[in-house]
Amino acid sequence: MLEKKKGVDIVTEIGGITTFESARKLFENKLDPTHLSRIQQITHPEVVIKIANAIAMCEPDAVFINTGSKEDKQRIREMAINKGEEATLPMDNHTIHYDLKYEQGRIIDRTYYIANPGEHVSSLANRMDRAEALIDIRDKMTGIMHGKTMIVGFYMRGPVGAPASNPALEITSSLYVSHSAEILYRNTFLDFDKEVDRLEHFYTNIHSEGLNRLEDLPNARVFMDRSYQTTYSFNCTYAGNTLLLKKGNHRFSVDKAVYGNRGNELSEHMFITGIDGPGNRITWCAGAAPSGCGKTTTAMAGNHFIGDDLAQMWIDETGAICSINPECGIFGIVEDVNWEGDPNLMELLRKPGTEVIWSNVLIDDNGVPRWTGDGEDPPIKGINFQGPWEPGMTDENGKQIPISHPNARCTLTSSDLANYSERSEDPNGVETRVITYSGRDSDTMPPVWAAKNSDHGVVIGACIVSAATATEVGATGVKRAPWANAPFIPGALNDYMDAQFKFFGNEKIAKHKKPVLAGLNYFLTHESRGGTSKKLLGEKRDVKVWLAWLERHAHNDVDVIKTPIGNLPKFNDLKSLFQSIINKEYTNDLYIKQFSLYIDNIVARIDLQAEAYGKEPDLPERLFEVLNKQKKGLMALRDKYGPIVTPSQLEEL
Repeated sequence: MLEKKKGVDIVTEIGGITTFESARKLFENKLDPTHLSRIQQITHPEVVIKIANAIAMCEPDAVFINTGSKEDKQRIREMAINKGEEATLPMDNHTIHYDLKYEQGRIIDRTYYIANPGEHVSSLANRMDRAEALIDIRDKMTGIMHGKTMIVGFYMRGPVGAPASNPALEITSSLYVSHSAEILYRNTFLDFDKEVDRLEHFYTNIHSEGLNRLEDLPNARVFMDRSYQTTYSFNCTYAGNTLLLKKGNHRFSVDKAVYGNRGNELSEHMFITGIDGPGNRITWCAGAAPSGCGKTTTAMAGNHFIGDDLAQMWIDETGAICSINPECGIFGIVEDVNWEGDPNLMELLRKPGTEVIWSNVLIDDNGVPRWTGDGEDPPIKGINFQGPWEPGMTDENGKQIPISHPNARCTLTSSDLANYSERSEDPNGVETRVITYSGRDSDTMPPVWAAKNSDHGVVIGACIVSAATATEVGATGVKRAPWANAPFIPGALNDYMDAQFKFFGNEKIAKHKKPVLAGLNYFLTHESRGGTSKKLLGEKRDVKVWLAWLERHAHNDVDVIKTPIGNLPKFNDLKSLFQSIINKEYTNDLYIKQFSLYIDNIVARIDLQAEAYGKEPDLPERLFEVLNKQKKGLMALRDKYGPIVTPSQLEEL
């Protein structure tokens, strides 16, 4: 069980500032008149003391209090360029940032939860006792900002006034991190005190890149102190390790939902998008997928974009599930982003007008960002994540160096998107009627299937599998990815799963507002369905059709084929939607390949999940009940029809 404010607050222990008055005195000694006048506008005692201790611990040469004004944003951008953390590109407002060669993903092996004695930490994560973490942080972060300027930013993770928003401090010596925060989050300097008072909590993030040297990477760390909702990060630059407003604070928000408001709130690794339906209807959809598995593409496929990565959800007084995006920008993977599959995003990336921070892409001789899968003529040479590049180059292991790093990113504001929705800033959130879960599955599940009830939907989320992606340093192979949220579940897995069952099964959800929970799978191959090609059975643009079918299903506008794993679409409905949504001919042959149940594969997947979850203590029994029921139903189908069951056979049942 998570206990708040237990044990020493590490930054206070190191900094030694314990009173509002001593914090004010430190500001007077450390800040110039301009920034002193700014920090004096912040009056919440806990906030003031946190900032003062960060200064006392890190010992910067100067402190910049970022108000979020147009002038401050421009100054931060200029400082990032002058410091060399970013470089300008020929297109106006475009810059390039490169992370260290071996730090272009999350350093999961050096990421720790700070734990108190007897405190449960997820079996999927690393822990370090508070006393040991204190020693490490004191050793590595004391004086780490000598010769640097500390930037202090005041942000909201979500719209101001929303029930599930979270105020957060971002304190860093990296101008790139601060610049990214200004694009991705809402600077609420003037409202920060008021929001902290309203919500009765805030997050603190303290980071420094240190000397930014390859040799320091073994000593890079990311710490999450759940008891004091404070993160520490040092000797690293990749945004997933340093922009702690993002995944660091997402972990705290998961804690808040699981241990503070279980059954009434969720914090998920999900996009949010609106799908147009008949009669000018908009149906809001949220969906989970591990990083690198199409989450941004799916978000863009909707007609009304709100977010591509994170979602805060709660049940409102009308019985609706409401969702907000903690972010207001996109930190998106660019590999395979192209005009065919992602026209809305490409419009911003290739035409002037939008501020973009590129990271770890190739910059060609004309100063144009290039990346693997951009659909354009291959570059002849350029500079990329490892230095000068030309086709055919290999690394020290003889492996061909790609055009761009697989985890290369673009950072830009959401409001520039053609399909951006003004509902993004609505503190009431959007009523969410479709919830999807997806991973990278080449041979087992169909492109789309809908759970028969909320318990079965939770199990779909629990059973996501995915190929490891470049978002995590050193990760390889195929792995389980529960709810696409596994790296961000701080506490015991049984608590998180229980929170999922309680939330989606909550009696407060009105019957006519219950969401459809569903699985998506874009990665079925021809090879897995009897062919010889490793190419995908579908296309990127098919996503629009799968979402459209789920939208109709949520409003009972389509019939379904009932199966042990859930409800499948009928051919005629899909044929019509393919034609009307993306103007594509959809054949019965492709339908049979995509929606036949390969029983042995699915049963093996169920057995894998049951075995893995069987090793976890105290899991809700409902998980195993659902898995057993699905397996029993599938085996009955196998006995009747054989190992491959077609949609027409399923309709006979």
